Amino acid sequence: MFDRSIVERRLELDPGWRRRRRLAAFERFSQLEPPSEREELWRYVELDFSLGDFELPEGPGRPIETDAVAAALAPVASIRVVDGFGADARAEVEGLVVGALAAHDGTTPSPERAVERAGIEPDDHFAAAHEAFTVDGAFIHAARGTRVPGPVYVDVQLTGSGIAAFPAVVLHAEPSTELPVVVHLRSPDGEYGFAAPHVVVLAEDGAVVSLTILQEWGSEVRAVGRVRFAADRDAVVRFTEVGLGGRYARVRLDGDLVGPGAEADVVGAYFGENHQVLDYRYHMRHAAPHTRSDMFLKGAVEDEASSVFTGLIRIEEEGQKTEAFQTNRNLILSKGASAQSVPNLEILANDVKCGHGSTVGPLDEEQRYYLMSRGLSAAQADRLQIRGFFEEAIARMPHHALAPIVRERLNRKFVEAQEEGRL
Repeated sequence: MFDRSIVERRLELDPGWRRRRRLAAFERFSQLEPPSEREELWRYVELDFSLGDFELPEGPGRPIETDAVAAALAPVASIRVVDGFGADARAEVEGLVVGALAAHDGTTPSPERAVERAGIEPDDHFAAAHEAFTVDGAFIHAARGTRVPGPVYVDVQLTGSGIAAFPAVVLHAEPSTELPVVVHLRSPDGEYGFAAPHVVVLAEDGAVVSLTILQEWGSEVRAVGRVRFAADRDAVVRFTEVGLGGRYARVRLDGDLVGPGAEADVVGAYFGENHQVLDYRYHMRHAAPHTRSDMFLKGAVEDEASSVFTGLIRIEEEGQKTEAFQTNRNLILSKGASAQSVPNLEILANDVKCGHGSTVGPLDEEQRYYLMSRGLSAAQADRLQIRGFFEEAIARMPHHALAPIVRERLNRKFVEAQEEGRL
């Protein structure tokens, strides 16, 4: 199913630059085996699926109805990407372009510069498959000096059973722009499917990009996502991922701070239930002086769910005066649940400030006792602890309109686990 004939059909519609990338990716895909837990970047997980389980859709399925997220955000622009096909784009801000990715190939503005600067390399089986078989996605471009006054909402959907989708989202913020974007990943519960979304961000000099991914795949989706950004001089990238859904949901983040003064703030909140596996591989590279990054992730797992966080901060020789920190805190709520937390540093410069920390453990018994002494039941005390645990991460998220939704959905997962006796 995933063969050269499909690639050749895609090539007929590609501009030259994308054609070169697709052909190179297919050659890599033909050579690369599916990953195994013996590889460092795939340690701690055992995949229970293969691409051969799925088929590529001929076109978009029936869209899922809009939910509370879009209404809460009140977006100034939006686009829907259904089964990898972009549609229904809307933008009413001067200097802002929002449209289907394929429709902007060969036009001005074009996604070519952002992809060439910050595109994801076909360096593993799934990344190569994405680059070889992707059809479409969303392209968002903010022209020099544009201040987008509200979020751009990208509704990425997987609608059918047994299909594989490779949606792409490309963001290009020209110098001195402000670009807030929320990407919502979702699908119907119980439908077996595969998604490999790629999100690419180019933040040029002085740009501020705030990107939040709200991941709510259905319970039987296997998802292997990639995010990469490049931040030039004095640019700021604020990236958040909220991980709620999927049977197996992976995010690999590659952040490149390539201009002096570039900054990145990375926030995460995730909750695994039942047999979910939530898998985070976050890499931050400081390749210029006076750069700053801060990773802060909090997660909880219950029943037989598991989570993985492996973080890497790499500071190149050119990265003098860098400040970089990473924190990962995990709650284990059931005996059968597990969390792996492995922060790492690679420092080649000699004038930096760096730190990392991780914790894995249960809810605090002393806090429970204290709250119960004030009249709460054990269940109520634990709910209050969960709310407080995630609040620090929620407070750091740049899209404040999402906070009530994120808070409610995280808390609801815990309450359901209590009521169903999984804790």
